[in-house]
Amino acid sequence: MQNSSSRAVFLDKDGTLVENVPYNVDPTLIRWCEGAIDGLRRLHEAGYKLFVITNQSGVARGYFEETALAIVEQHLMQELAQFGIPLAGFYYCPHHPEGTIAPYAINCNCRKPEPGLLLQAAEEHQLDLAASWFIGDILHDVGAGRAAGCRTILIDNGNETEWKLSPQRLPHHLVSDLDAAARVILAIDYPDVSLPFPSPSTLPAIYR
Repeated sequence: MQNSSSRAVFLDKDGTLVENVPYNVDPTLIRWCEGAIDGLRRLHEAGYKLFVITNQSGVARGYFEETALAIVEQHLMQELAQFGIPLAGFYYCPHHPEGTIAPYAINCNCRKPEPGLLLQAAEEHQLDLAASWFIGDILHDVGAGRAAGCRTILIDNGNETEWKLSPQRLPHHLVSDLDAAARVILAIDYPDVSLPFPSPSTLPAIYR
């Protein structure tokens, strides 16, 4: 069996984990997406490390300071902790080649669909990318996940509007929300557990 400590689920932030409020860094406006908490709880109790991977071009565009993202990260970690769900890491790209803040107005390898943030997380946390997953709501998320060697799930919630498909941007699975994504992951990685998948609290210890 794959070592559970090396498996991860990477999560896009806006539109996947929390409701998409453009360029928001105000914790009071953060709301969980439908199915997010149930899905994260399932994944955590099954042994996956959870990471946020997010593009934050608002820094490059001058909409907010990079330091504001530390507040967002702290808020997400504190809120998830109340549900018993640890967040293993929060990785963001502050860049955009058309930004107005010179140090951030660059092409980089960390802005999705580039895989830089996933590769960084894998190196820092000794993750097996081939045994890991990326869940997002647009095809740039899928592209980043595939480029890093992960399996990918697209949440089809209307946020992807271009649908420029290619082999590198084709999701492995398509679902309606984060809880459905978690069920797909667990059904594939643990096929001996019959569906409908049990609630996380009843998941056998061997699968944690």
